[in-house]
Amino acid sequence: MSVERIRDAYASVAGLYIDMFGTSDKVPAGDLAMIVRHLRSPGGTVLDVGCGPGHLTAHLRSLGVDAIGIDLVPAFIAHAKAAHPDGDYRLGSMTGLGVPDGSAAGILSYYSLIHLPPPDLDDVLSEFRRVTAPGATLVAGFFDGGDEFAAFDHKVVTAYRWPVDEFAGHLARAGFTEVERRRQPADATTRALATIAAARHR
Repeated sequence: MSVERIRDAYASVAGLYIDMFGTSDKVPAGDLAMIVRHLRSPGGTVLDVGCGPGHLTAHLRSLGVDAIGIDLVPAFIAHAKAAHPDGDYRLGSMTGLGVPDGSAAGILSYYSLIHLPPPDLDDVLSEFRRVTAPGATLVAGFFDGGDEFAAFDHKVVTAYRWPVDEFAGHLARAGFTEVERRRQPADATTRALATIAAARHR
């Protein structure tokens, strides 16, 4: 799926998305704690890739992290700059992050990889490896597919559910070693979710 299609789909619902998800208190408490645990003290810059409204970038910055938010959607970046004027928010794509090799101490990719089929996921993970320093931490949130990889009709644009071990395998092939995973079962209103923290090989 092209990044332009993803950008345009989110641009068309940007206001609604901001209203529904634009604050850190909308993030499951366990996920937020995991993000903070792995990215609070990275010893350098953290890229929040697919930062959306910028709420998690701002949360990390409030803890003293040198976090930079990057997103495809101009409306998200405009909102983030207005809502968090002391932040650093940039328009950009995860397929080409525009930062030097090895310059990031961490990456947060919270539900920003969900629209990528496997070949595109691998390309993006290769870009994540390029921009991260040895030992850097990647935290990725995605939809838990149980035992099955499958596409589904996400409310914005087609997304994918991943078996957690399979997703971890893609991370490993890209040069990241899993250090923690968190799974949240589906309930009446939410699909099954997963989050993995992984360290870039030295």
